[in-house]
Amino acid sequence: MRLFSICFLLLSVLNVFSQENITSENTQRVKIDSLYREDQFYFGFTFNVLQNKPVGLSQSNLSTGLSAGFLRDMPINKTRTVAIASGIGVTYNSYNQNLSIYKSGQTTFYSIIQNNIGYDKNKFSQLLIDVPLEFRWRTSTYESHKFWRIYGGLKMTYVALNKSTFVDGNNKIVVSNNKDFNKILYGVYVSAGYNTWNVYAYYGLNPIFKSAKINTENVDINALNIGIIFYIL
Repeated sequence: MRLFSICFLLLSVLNVFSQENITSENTQRVKIDSLYREDQFYFGFTFNVLQNKPVGLSQSNLSTGLSAGFLRDMPINKTRTVAIASGIGVTYNSYNQNLSIYKSGQTTFYSIIQNNIGYDKNKFSQLLIDVPLEFRWRTSTYESHKFWRIYGGLKMTYVALNKSTFVDGNNKIVVSNNKDFNKILYGVYVSAGYNTWNVYAYYGLNPIFKSAKINTENVDINALNIGIIFYIL
């Protein structure tokens, strides 16, 4: 009976040492795995504001945008708190405003809808393919994914689809794939925040339209998008 008790104690001690060795090995494995990347999916929601509007053009109701994509993280310092990133994404933007867009034959016409004319809806929308290139600073470590960040950079955009819609009580006018829209847009952006929640702002550096005119005045409006963006590993 005494021999049995001694053997049981020896087995218990060996089991404890074995668990400590496994824990030690796991700890070493975590340290080796410290060369992390912040590869991230992102989802964004924005309010869209038109800049450089011609006389008489104004926005009505809220204009919104939705975006999603993936960014590949490439750290450039030893502590991996500084990085560059690039990737691809998709954005849908809509702009509610009083710019009338209609087509007759092969010609598209533009005018300002006067205040005394009632209508239910007047907007143009765009489906965009985004290629961002950003510089990243963050306070991250391999032990925690909760950190402060400031990301900013340049975004190139291909306008895959565009559509203008006017609706009143009697009519619905839709103009799709209008060639007066710029096919390539570019701008600068910044996002900042903590953990998942971050504020976001984008400013377009070139006009939304390339050849639209109201009478003889060019419609050189560009986009300002302000909202929130979520990063998910």
